Order: sequence, then structure tokens, then C-alpha cells
Amino acid sequence: MMIIRKALDSDLDDILSVERAAFGSEEGPEIVQKLLGDDSAQPIVSLVAFQEDRAVGHIFFSRATLEPNVPLSLSILGPLAVIPDAQKQGIGGKLIKNGLDILSESGVDLIFVLGHPTYYPRFGFKPAGNLRFEPSYPIPEQNADAWMVQELRPGIIGNFRGKVICADSLNEPKYWRE
Repeated sequence: MMIIRKALDSDLDDILSVERAAFGSEEGPEIVQKLLGDDSAQPIVSLVAFQEDRAVGHIFFSRATLEPNVPLSLSILGPLAVIPDAQKQGIGGKLIKNGLDILSESGVDLIFVLGHPTYYPRFGFKPAGNLRFEPSYPIPEQNADAWMVQELRPGIIGNFRGKVICADSLNEPKYWRE
């Protein structure tokens, strides 16, 4: 049986383990630790998935803004991690859905993600560049469809455009390569 809940401070070691296993590097854990200590990322939504007593997945959403400054509430999804032996079981999708539900209820207007262009559209994401939302850093043309957006409040897309400014700790070019 799987349980998804908001991450607690006591879950940090489990979360970092999931990130490390999923990405096979320190980049995922590094991003999570930086975002947790970054005031510009607040408010955050951090969810963890457990099977039995084992952490198997994690998702993180952090605050973003739009230039020119407009009265919208934005979040960036990432990282999303599922340990290798628990992948392809719907855990990532459930984490995304739970996160989007929480953000929608809290009044977030748009969610952005830089991710796999065939995975995220299953959950309602669309290429953001075509909709006139620029990423924090340029993305090579061949990866342009990896920059995506989802509207949580109808009427935003088409009425707003601009450059998405991420939290300070994500504001490095290395995090904007898909």
C-alpha cells in the first residue's frame, strides 16, 4: 500500500536517498537541500511517497514569479524522483496529481516544469514557449518542448506572458538543461 503525504523535517534523509537513487548523482539532493533553505522558494510543497515504511518517491514545488511583475501565483515542479525499482507503477503521476491538487486549493495559477516532453503532457502540461512564457535561462531549440506549463486557474494562459523567474537556488544555468 502506498501513502503520499507532505514531507516532514524528519523525512529529509529518506528524501535525499530517493533523489540520489532516482538521479544517480548528487544533483537531485543538492537541489532539494538548496530549495529547503531558500526564502525565495517559499511557499514550497514537498510530498513524499511511501510503500510500507520505505520512501519510494518525492516531488518538490517551489515559488516562481513572472517578469514583467504581474499578480499571479506561480510554482515550478522539480525535482520529481522515484526510486528505480518503484518506477512505472504510477507513483510519479500520483505525486504530480496530489501536488497539483494542493497548489490549486492554495490559489496557485500556473505550474511550470522543465521535464520529459512525453511524460508531463499526460498530466495536463503544454509547451510553455508556444504560449509565450520564457524560462529563466534559454533552452536549446531541440529541447524547447521540455519547458511546459499547466494552468490551474482558467483564463491565465493567453492573457499573460513573460519570463519565469525561479527561486534563487535554481537560478543557475546548469539546472536549465534538459
